[in-house]
Amino acid sequence: MNRQPTPHQRVSRRLLALAPALLALAIPGVRADCPAAQPEPLLPSDPALCRTLAPVVRDPSALPLDQYEARLADFLSHWCHHDSEAGWVRDKRVRDTGPFVATRGTGEDGQWSGSAYGTHGAVLIWYSPEMVEWMEHHRPAEPGATSPADAEPVPDGAIMVKEMYPSPAARCTQVEPERLKPSSGAAVMVRDRQAAKDGWFWGWFGWTGWDPDWPAGPSNRLAYMGFGQYCMNCHASAADDLTFADLKNVEGFGGQPNVYLVQDWFERQRVVPAHHELLTEDADDSLPVDQPRETSDPAILATLPGAAEGANGVALARIDLSAIALPSQTYDNVWMPADGPAVHSQYLTSDQCLGCHDAGGTGLQFDMTAPDPHGDALLNLSPYATWRSSPMGLAGRDPVFFAQLASETQRFHPDQSDLVQTTCLGCHGILGQRQWQIDNLPEANGQDAQDGCATFERALVDAVPYPPDAPSAAHASYGALARDGISCMACHHMVLGQAATRTYAGQPQNRCVERRQQQLNPDATGFARTFTGSFLVGPPDRLYGPFEDPKPKPMQHALGITPEHNAAILSSEACGTCHTVHLPVLRQGETLAHVYEQTTYPEWAFSAYRTGDSPDGPLPRGAGTRAQSCQGCHMPSRAPDGTPYRSKIAAIQELDGFPATDNTLPAEAIDLPERDGFARHTLVGLNVFLVEMFQQFPELLGMRTQDPMMVTKGLEPLLRTEREMLDQGAHATAAIRIEGAPQLDDSKLSAQVRIENLAGHKFPSGVGFRRAFVAFEVLDASGQVLWTSGRTNDAGLIVDAEGKPIAGELWWRDDCSARIDPETRAHQPHYQLIEAQDQAQIYQELVSTPPAQGPASCGHDATPVGELTTSFLSICAEVKDNRILPHGYLDLAARTEIARALGAGPDLAADAGSTAVGDDPDYVEGGADRLIYRIARSELQGQPASVRATLYYQATPPFFLQDRFCTATGSDAERLRYLAAHLDLDGSAAEDWKLKLVSTEAVAIEATEGATMSAH
Repeated sequence: MNRQPTPHQRVSRRLLALAPALLALAIPGVRADCPAAQPEPLLPSDPALCRTLAPVVRDPSALPLDQYEARLADFLSHWCHHDSEAGWVRDKRVRDTGPFVATRGTGEDGQWSGSAYGTHGAVLIWYSPEMVEWMEHHRPAEPGATSPADAEPVPDGAIMVKEMYPSPAARCTQVEPERLKPSSGAAVMVRDRQAAKDGWFWGWFGWTGWDPDWPAGPSNRLAYMGFGQYCMNCHASAADDLTFADLKNVEGFGGQPNVYLVQDWFERQRVVPAHHELLTEDADDSLPVDQPRETSDPAILATLPGAAEGANGVALARIDLSAIALPSQTYDNVWMPADGPAVHSQYLTSDQCLGCHDAGGTGLQFDMTAPDPHGDALLNLSPYATWRSSPMGLAGRDPVFFAQLASETQRFHPDQSDLVQTTCLGCHGILGQRQWQIDNLPEANGQDAQDGCATFERALVDAVPYPPDAPSAAHASYGALARDGISCMACHHMVLGQAATRTYAGQPQNRCVERRQQQLNPDATGFARTFTGSFLVGPPDRLYGPFEDPKPKPMQHALGITPEHNAAILSSEACGTCHTVHLPVLRQGETLAHVYEQTTYPEWAFSAYRTGDSPDGPLPRGAGTRAQSCQGCHMPSRAPDGTPYRSKIAAIQELDGFPATDNTLPAEAIDLPERDGFARHTLVGLNVFLVEMFQQFPELLGMRTQDPMMVTKGLEPLLRTEREMLDQGAHATAAIRIEGAPQLDDSKLSAQVRIENLAGHKFPSGVGFRRAFVAFEVLDASGQVLWTSGRTNDAGLIVDAEGKPIAGELWWRDDCSARIDPETRAHQPHYQLIEAQDQAQIYQELVSTPPAQGPASCGHDATPVGELTTSFLSICAEVKDNRILPHGYLDLAARTEIARALGAGPDLAADAGSTAVGDDPDYVEGGADRLIYRIARSELQGQPASVRATLYYQATPPFFLQDRFCTATGSDAERLRYLAAHLDLDGSAAEDWKLKLVSTEAVAIEATEGATMSAH
């Protein structure tokens, strides 16, 4: 899977790179460091072909991308744009786009070298006759001339081919421009106002090192060409028409191009690649950050039944990897159409945002970055980069989610598959699901229209535009939107509060959202009506952010959207609408009840961390003693010492701080201020396992691993995300300690362990299958383990002293043929006292199904009568919920008061409580759990000297994985099975499928008077 070039390939590439320079040595009067020089002029080589292609390349939206790229490549490869007889005109000469600055190395033998600081490398632009005619009328070159007041836009079909060369331009000024072959390719702009709001088709073409975007390659790279490309991060700063073109640069017109400082007196030692060359160089940006196992993990196969052959008996070695691979991220491109913004373009993919809201996109300024303290790269702290590699950014490609969805639709609820798919993908594939329903609204209005909201099926997520004649190609935009995860426009279109609801309810973009509210939250009002991601959104031409007075012009030019300040996005309710999950309880085609599957937001609202306010005003009981919003932890805007982070919030071409450029907007429209409170979109929990999957299997998951703007300058975002998770786990999640000295007497060893919850919600929280557990060890003087509660095998199963799984660890027989005694609901109860090695303190939520037939009573206080389940839509009764409460947890009456203020019923207050914890006093006000380990001396075969307690976390426990393997077939199930069997966690923080959070040191045992240290 690691496609590093062979030594032969490396040598060949170096020779190819040197070839132009060697050729230049043979051309009289040409400097040896002009690698672009050619012995003969590069003129149209097939005039008839050029005439045939000319109308085709002027209309990019008339063809699918692969077909258009093929014709454009033919046009450029045959130098059809060098056709002066057809009216093409070029720049006066190769010109710089910014300074070239010399620096000298340190030491006595320090050598000079140079670096380019232009928006591109050196350039030579060729203009089609339509483009030249437009500039003559609207950007005249005569001194004192002004553009007409009623200026027309650049006409469709106008083309600019910006040939790019190494900087500085002086290297090639002695060469006739027609004898220059672009060594860095060409940036191409083709006017097509019928296809995109910004009016241009953008692209990069290389005479070497270029390949078409379709079919997508294994690197999952950002597309070289298309509509809505990142080029707009600079071009949206142009005064009009997204072009800086000026006749003073053009041959045959007056004036001279801008000049810049160029320090090139020293002997040129190398060719310095400009930023845009790095973005398009022949590099594989999807190589795994870490390597998976070459063969299946024997521990998984041996100890996790179902992993070897799954539910349908397909051996791992027989899985077709091409059949389980998700579509490439290269296809994920949904731009603003020419007639947008409108409801049919309510949602766009994140590649429409990355040019400005990723760091380093201009190649000149690096706001939103910081040096990596562990290496030479930069940390990319921009909104795009921190979000893209977070679980929210990965949600639309999450292999665990898709395997769960397969179980829900195939095994648990096949008779209500439409409801299940639309409900679940309404979060994980929210942009695609919502845009699909908007675009498929029936003509009727009112309730009839709401009843007709279209099903968003799982198959739509796989839709791609290639091949263009495939049946699914027509739905490719919905697939791209869904795969983009919980993306930029999901949150930044959100409106909250009663006033916004009155304004936007009933509008087309919200009609099916209101239907979702009725299906999932039928008895709720107010904010609770928006639970399960059922929030309303504002109009298509507005996006909301936390800062006042944003600069609107660049976004208006690029997308037709106006950014606006809206304080609601700073509220915890912006998170709570999705992180309170209220779902129907389904059984054989009927809905029995509605219950809360996740209550992360209410857990916070009922804790000492609550802020006591909401978009609609104060909430009962006011702020807690530790008040902090969700964003305060998961989108930090302050350093640990409280100092606000300060940065610009976008990377665009500004007037100040950039090389002089013609025809820009004024400084007040594009020069961005630094903002206090710049928030990192880190958005992580503890799911290191998911991030490791994306690091090791980028091809299977269709994901690039290198940031498309920072490229080699930045640390891979997935690595930074994993660091953030590990830091959160070690410092902001929980603490553990041995309280007092462990006591040893002649009959027993006793120790008390305290686990404190440092989070603002239960620990763990979120989906119910997440779990944490305590490993308590007794050690001898040499550090050898004598006794353990909570030991695991290599696959993460908690086992006893003989290595056998303890009760509740496995749910299925080895061949997936049947559940193991499902009626017993075997599990580890909540312990206040542990005395045996087959007992373990596991912090988790376990739920059961309704009875298979007959009357069913479902809810928090219902008696479990069904079997344990991982189905989100089968939760009838709670069997156990001993997750550690956050500090300052309110009692039931206070929780009910807040729940009602939110528009929910008392069931929310009850469901957010605990279950089956007995009389444990730690589950009254929360904050921590204490338990005692009491071990008989007869169980200690050796001389106990110390004890140690460690807290571990599992995002996907073995029983959950086994339930996926045994309850579904097909590509989504087989993908997860393959990933689990080949994921290499050896040596990582999640080794043996358990993430170590915190641990005590070995705490010495204190023997009571008269006790002996030897075992009986």
